[in-house]
Amino acid sequence: MTRIPLAQRPRDLVYFLFFAIHLPATFLIDLQALYPKQWVPSFVSSLPRFYVEMSADPLIGSAMGYFGQAQFDAYTWFRTFLLVEAFFQVPVFILGLRGLWKGSRSIYVLLLIYAASTTTTTLPCLSVILSTPVSPTPLPISSVGGGTSGSVGLSLTAEQRLLLLSSYIPFFLVPLVMTIDMALRVQGLASARREAPKATKQD
Repeated sequence: MTRIPLAQRPRDLVYFLFFAIHLPATFLIDLQALYPKQWVPSFVSSLPRFYVEMSADPLIGSAMGYFGQAQFDAYTWFRTFLLVEAFFQVPVFILGLRGLWKGSRSIYVLLLIYAASTTTTTLPCLSVILSTPVSPTPLPISSVGGGTSGSVGLSLTAEQRLLLLSSYIPFFLVPLVMTIDMALRVQGLASARREAPKATKQD
């Protein structure tokens, strides 16, 4: 089968760019909640703090322990999602980039599993952002990264909520579209395989 260039496959190109953007963001921001601190260079370890100071992201901030022990404990479920991201999604990003570049159909089932899983896990993250109280003033920067044993009352300004939604919604919508797309592609391949013996018998 002749390979169709990636630029001529618009949906695959979107998925490829999505993985290409997601992969470094995963290592530089998301997974720092899991790394031993001594493994992370100081200029890299400053990235999540800068991000949380700007956005007051209740998910990353709590998983990093910036908002106190109580919030850290309350977001154990989110750190579980980060483990899924580390040990399942990262390999999918790498295999997906390779498979999409080559135009390989063998990657469809894996991308379907990834996309359905990611859509499911991103939805509660959106719910957290939408349910976090809105405050007219941003969370004081001094509250971020303090590592206190207590708990910071989390809130977002309207601008921070908009920023977070503009960041998280694409990470929900792209996997949702991918789920539907890959399900249809897998169904099409299965149908073609079922029809192949019939065509052979008729010949």
